[in-house]
Formats: sequence, structure tokens, C-alpha cells
Amino acid sequence: MEPFVRLDAVAVPIGVPNIDTDQIIPARFLWRRRRDGWGHLLFHDLRFDDGGAPKPDFVLNRDAYREARIVVADRNFGCGSSREHAVWALYDYGVRAVVAPSFGDIFFNNSLQNGLLPVVLPAERVAALRAALEQSPGSRIAIDLEPQTVTGPDGVADRFEIDPFRKECLLAGTDDISFTLGHHDRIAAFEKAYEAGIRWL
Repeated sequence: MEPFVRLDAVAVPIGVPNIDTDQIIPARFLWRRRRDGWGHLLFHDLRFDDGGAPKPDFVLNRDAYREARIVVADRNFGCGSSREHAVWALYDYGVRAVVAPSFGDIFFNNSLQNGLLPVVLPAERVAALRAALEQSPGSRIAIDLEPQTVTGPDGVADRFEIDPFRKECLLAGTDDISFTLGHHDRIAAFEKAYEAGIRWL
């Protein structure tokens, strides 16, 4: 997993509330078992028509936003089913952070487990960021994880909250499994001492 320290990138505004995981990655694609190769399916039914041609009115199909690595969304982003594939699709497309007033709970946790940073800011500030991005397509946003700040195109920095453990994992580029394996020697020593104390079993 790629460490997340600082991201200064083009941001794309998606101002529709309640974008669910089926819109992010339609259920009919979930038979694929690979962890990678999902980016081309991101927002599939919103991005493409029935013939597979890009819909010109969808924001990610506009030249200014094609290289976006930050999504500035509306409330309840990632609601719906618990599919981890939604995060995989965003990450594989190149998105590393989503800024929104609120998230679906499971999507929020899946994001942190997969190196995608979900940032919660007040609804008014998120709306102002989207407006700035719409007025100046291709504008950039900077997200600094260490000080926990989001700096918009207007130069204003907002602080966000994040669980300290999740912050540590993102900075190091580790998930729960790799974090646990990093303590292998201590775990092995504990098991050895524990087994020595229960020989009666």
C-alpha cells in the first residue's frame, strides 16, 4: 500500500448526495477476483453509455478533470452495500482522497484499510470547494496528513480529524495485517512464554 503523506493534485467536484457503492462500481462487475485492474470500471454507468462511449456530460470525462486524484463529494458518499471493490476502483483509477461532509460507515473504514483517505469537513466548506473547482476546472487541492489539513484553491487551510492509529498506518503505508506482521517477533515471544506457562494443558 502506498504511504499517504502529502497530496497536491487536481480535484474533481461531484456534487450529488448519496453516491452509493453501486454507482461507484456496479454489482455486475464484482465477479472479478483480482485486487487490481478496477479503475476503468469506476463510475461505469455514469461515465459510459450503453455502447461504451464516454458520456461528455460526466465530470471525469472532461479534459480538466481526467487526472484528478482527489474527489470533492457531497454528503453520504459511499453509502449502500459494503463492497470493498468501490474503494479498489477509486484507488486503481488514481484517486487517493475523497473530501465530503459525511460518508457511508463501511466505505469510510474500507477506505482507511486500503490507503484512500476519507476527509470529513463541514458541508458549507465542502460546497465552497466544489464551487471553486467548478469555476476553475483543473484547480488543485493540497492535503497534508501530518498536520491534518486540506488547503483549497483559495489558499484557505482547514483541519480535519482522523483516528491516530489510522493516521499512523496511512503515513507508513500499512494495513491491519501488515501492521500486525510488523510485530511478529513480539507476538512469537508472547506465544512462547504463554505456552511455557500452561504446560498442564
